Amino acid sequence: MRACKQRLAPANLSAVSRACHIRRMDTLSPRARPLKARFVEGSTLRHVATMTAAGSVGLVAVFVVDLLNLFYISLLGEEELAAAIGYAGTVMFFTTSIGIGVMIAGSALVSRAIGGGQVDDGRRLSTSSLIYMALATGLMTLAMLPFLGPMLALLGATGRTLELARGFLLIVLPSTPLLGLGMAASGTLRGIGDARRSMWVTLSGGLVTAVLDPVLILGLGLGVEGAAIATVIARLAMTAYGLNAVIRVHKLAARPSVAGFLTDFGPLSAIAVPAILTNIATPVGNAYVTYALAPHGDAAVAAWAVIGRLIPVAFGPLFALTGAIGPVIGQNVGARRYDRVRQTVRDSLKLTLTYVLGVWLILALARQPIAGVFGLSAEGVALVEFFCLYAAGAYVFFGALFVANAAFNNLGAPLLSTLFNWGRATLGTIPFVWLGGRWYGVEGVIAGQALGSVAFGVAALICAFAVVGRLHAGTPPPLPATPLAGAELPPFSRGEDAPAIETAESPFPTRETDPFPRSGENG
Repeated sequence: MRACKQRLAPANLSAVSRACHIRRMDTLSPRARPLKARFVEGSTLRHVATMTAAGSVGLVAVFVVDLLNLFYISLLGEEELAAAIGYAGTVMFFTTSIGIGVMIAGSALVSRAIGGGQVDDGRRLSTSSLIYMALATGLMTLAMLPFLGPMLALLGATGRTLELARGFLLIVLPSTPLLGLGMAASGTLRGIGDARRSMWVTLSGGLVTAVLDPVLILGLGLGVEGAAIATVIARLAMTAYGLNAVIRVHKLAARPSVAGFLTDFGPLSAIAVPAILTNIATPVGNAYVTYALAPHGDAAVAAWAVIGRLIPVAFGPLFALTGAIGPVIGQNVGARRYDRVRQTVRDSLKLTLTYVLGVWLILALARQPIAGVFGLSAEGVALVEFFCLYAAGAYVFFGALFVANAAFNNLGAPLLSTLFNWGRATLGTIPFVWLGGRWYGVEGVIAGQALGSVAFGVAALICAFAVVGRLHAGTPPPLPATPLAGAELPPFSRGEDAPAIETAESPFPTRETDPFPRSGENG
């Protein structure tokens, strides 16, 4: 039994050795730290705060790169460029949802296979998920390309702004399968517990973008086209890093075969299709806000693009929180410590309230320099200032909704997450935005979206406590179910951002976040 390593099996072991290792994970040597459910004791507030802080590091770094991208474009002094990025981002948000749905499916199936010791099945499923992703994103791209003009016009883009947005998408959209492969690789890494490398899939693309954006946009004077080219190269980097980690480091890929793909097509579709339909809700709501702002001109859409990039930088820890509280809730559900599950939700709300109030105060006080740095017109500056002074406070309720959805996904009730996702994107957005725009103009659109979040944030929270309340001492833990909704995404999210939000882990190895040390690997 010497072949059965007493830690996570190195990637160069045979399938039999790896399966032998997985069956004997509990026979750890004295040198290896025993696995322990460390969230079932101690302060739940500390656990949630620590996990959120770790997840925020890489996440905020990714979003800062997005914000800098828009800042470089704003230095060119043309508001139409920022508006074009806003329209293009709205369209690309839909492609992100497709990728997230397939990523959720691949991650779920690979993790189940590996967890059950079926390593060969895990390899086949990993390969099938990559093929599935390439086909899904490729077909979607081919379907969208001929209709870019009409889609942008439907959102309200006109004239030169429409042509700029279309030119950007003509460069970026054909690279969507590359992005999809990077996302699928990230999902596989997440499924086998390699959260650090999963996060680095996104960070590798972010680093490339951070270097190339100022060179291509400003140095070579390529403007929006430069931003598009940088995006394509960044996607190449993401795919290269992700596939290297899956294929070379973890040896988690089988030789592609038609028979293997057809075997896995049904199980992948059973999760991917409903997950795609669930995650497309947020882009629908975002598209309606863009549509409602379009009649107010490029200044309003450019300001909305700035707000969309500002939100994740300011409130990044809230998006990290949705992934951070999952393990805390999950371990306590498994231990039947339902009192701690309830306390975890409460502590998450405390952190949300404290953080949002602090950031809201900073945004309100610094609203003028923040709004003025992006080269917006007076109308655009006024809209960004309005968001910082008033609408940003609504993220208390957005945060409550995020916490509730994370609870649903970890308490065997993913359909409730789907219900509230679509409810917020439709009933919580369209009537409020329509009435706000009709009565109070452009500021009413932003205020309407904020007010809509109040009702659904409170309702989701009440429902989450009701679900927890049905769990009493002695009640068996709810059966696990694959979450259909991915982690919460901010406006204009790119596919590059999604794996980072899904993982919500620190990109740097620590004893707390990397409990399975690997030897002889290069990452």
